[in-house]
Amino acid sequence: MSIRGHHSRESHRSQHAGWLRAGVLGANDGIVSTAALMMGVAAAQGGSGAVLTAGLAGLVGGSLSMAAGEYVSVSSQRDAEHADLAREREELEEHPEAELRELTEIYVHRGLDRQLAREVAVQLHDHDALGAHLRDELNLDPSSFARPLQAAVVSAVWFALGALIPLLVAVVSPHDARVWTVGAVAVIALAALGVLGARIGGARSGRASLRVVVGGGLAMALTALIGSLVGTIG
Repeated sequence: MSIRGHHSRESHRSQHAGWLRAGVLGANDGIVSTAALMMGVAAAQGGSGAVLTAGLAGLVGGSLSMAAGEYVSVSSQRDAEHADLAREREELEEHPEAELRELTEIYVHRGLDRQLAREVAVQLHDHDALGAHLRDELNLDPSSFARPLQAAVVSAVWFALGALIPLLVAVVSPHDARVWTVGAVAVIALAALGVLGARIGGARSGRASLRVVVGGGLAMALTALIGSLVGTIG
């Protein structure tokens, strides 16, 4: 097997980190928040119309909220990355020799002897000085800079897909068993989501799934309890 062939097929999970984080977070929130909202209304003796309206409102409002929040957050990250890029470009233009010494010291600290470190730094400066400093000094890669719009769309779509699960279950569930049916299906969906996210990210499925199920289950249980108490008072 040639080295070129090996690297052409090699895939790193970290390449999926951005969309995976946004997607899993969005779907998890969609399932938990929508299921909890409907369970709370149902536990408060709300009618079918009220439960379904609450679920639909949760889907629409949550999707838009996730998109807006993700866009603002990732935009801040992108602004910081571009500010670092502009500052590094300016420093290279104004103090090229100082930047060359800085890059040399980085390679010395990584284990190269000073002469070899200097030769490497000089060659990289001649080839792509800005790229070398972004990569080795700031740990930045312009090709993987944050994409706010992409993150916002992914979050909104995955939230809506997650929210659809408890909403559709509520539509087909009998009224007297709606709370437990929605809760049970939501827990199963959360467990599956945890396994999926763990496998894509290369983590342990059991631990990831348990974290998602415990957190989401607790949120839904507390919401249902509050709804039941409010219904009793009313």
